[in-house]
Amino acid sequence: MQRLTAEFAASERHVCELIDIPRSSCRYQSRRDESVLRQQLVELAQQKPRFGYRRLHVLLQRQGQHVNHKRVQRVYRAAGLCVRRIRRKRITRSYTPSPMLSAPNQEWAIDFASDVTSGGTRLRVLSVVDAFTRECLALETDTSLPSRRVTRVLQEIVGQRGAPRFLRSDNGPEVSSRHYLAWCTERRIDTIHIQPGKPTQNGHVESFHGRLRDECLNASWFWNLWDARRKISNWRIEYNQQRPHSSLGYRTPEEFACDWAVAASPSTSSGTTPLEATQGQALQAPDGGLESPPATWPSNQLEGDSANCARDPKPKIRTNRD
Repeated sequence: MQRLTAEFAASERHVCELIDIPRSSCRYQSRRDESVLRQQLVELAQQKPRFGYRRLHVLLQRQGQHVNHKRVQRVYRAAGLCVRRIRRKRITRSYTPSPMLSAPNQEWAIDFASDVTSGGTRLRVLSVVDAFTRECLALETDTSLPSRRVTRVLQEIVGQRGAPRFLRSDNGPEVSSRHYLAWCTERRIDTIHIQPGKPTQNGHVESFHGRLRDECLNASWFWNLWDARRKISNWRIEYNQQRPHSSLGYRTPEEFACDWAVAASPSTSSGTTPLEATQGQALQAPDGGLESPPATWPSNQLEGDSANCARDPKPKIRTNRD
C-alpha cells in the first residue's frame, strides 16, 4: 500500500479501490505487545546467527513458547534478523557455435582428465585434440599442470605443426589465467571458452576422453608417475596410428590426415575429389573440392607430408617427452 502510493503518487482511496481492499484494513494497527517475542528472537539470533526464522521457531517451541510460525516470521522480519545469503559470483559466457571445419589446425580442443596411481598419487592428463583430423596432439601427464606448463606443451605442438586458429576449452584456471590469455594473444590465436556446466560444447575432446578412460585409464594399473607416462604415451601412438575412428570412415586419424594432405596438395588438387565419410561432420567438404589449407600450414610442409604419406601410409610421430 505504501509502496503504491509513493511510486505512483496516488491517493490512499484510489489505491484501495484498485487492489479491492477496505481502507480500514490499511489503517489497522496491531495492539499486541511483541517486545517479549522480539527480545527472545534477538537473543536466539545472536547465539545462532545463521539460523532462519523456521529454526528459531523450533528453538522457541523447545523452550515452551507456543507461538504461530507466521507471527515469528513477521516479528523476525520487522527486527531485521533475516539471514543474508552469500551467493558465489559465477562466470558467464556467451554461446559460440562450432565453426564448420574444413582443414587441420583450424581448431584444437583442450581438456584435462584425472586418475590415480597404485600408491594414491593423483595424476592429471592434459589432452590436445585436432577437431578436424581427430588426432591426439599431446597427452601430458603429471601430478600438477599449471598454466605455464600448458602453454609449454602447446608451444611444442605449434613448433611442429604451426599455430591453430582457435583453442576451445572450458573455464578452468589453467586456461583462463592471464598468462594463458597473453600467450594466445601474442600468437594471434582466438580462445573459445564454453559456457559453464555445458561440456557438450567441447564434444570432440569429451568424446576422446571417453575412449581414453575406457581403453587406457580404466584398463591400466599405474605403479608410479613414470609408468603412467609410458603407458599413456603408448596408447596415444596406438590411437593415432592403429585405432579405427568411426567419424573418419573407420580410418585412423593419421590415415585421414595423410589422405587430406594428398588431396589438398597443389600437385594433385586438380584431379581429386573431396573425401567422403560415412559418419561425422569432420569430413564434409564443399562440392567444388577441399578448401586450401590455412595460412598456418606451410605449403612446403604440406607437400612434404603428402610425399611422406605416399611412401609410408603410417608415418611415425613424435611422442611426448617425460
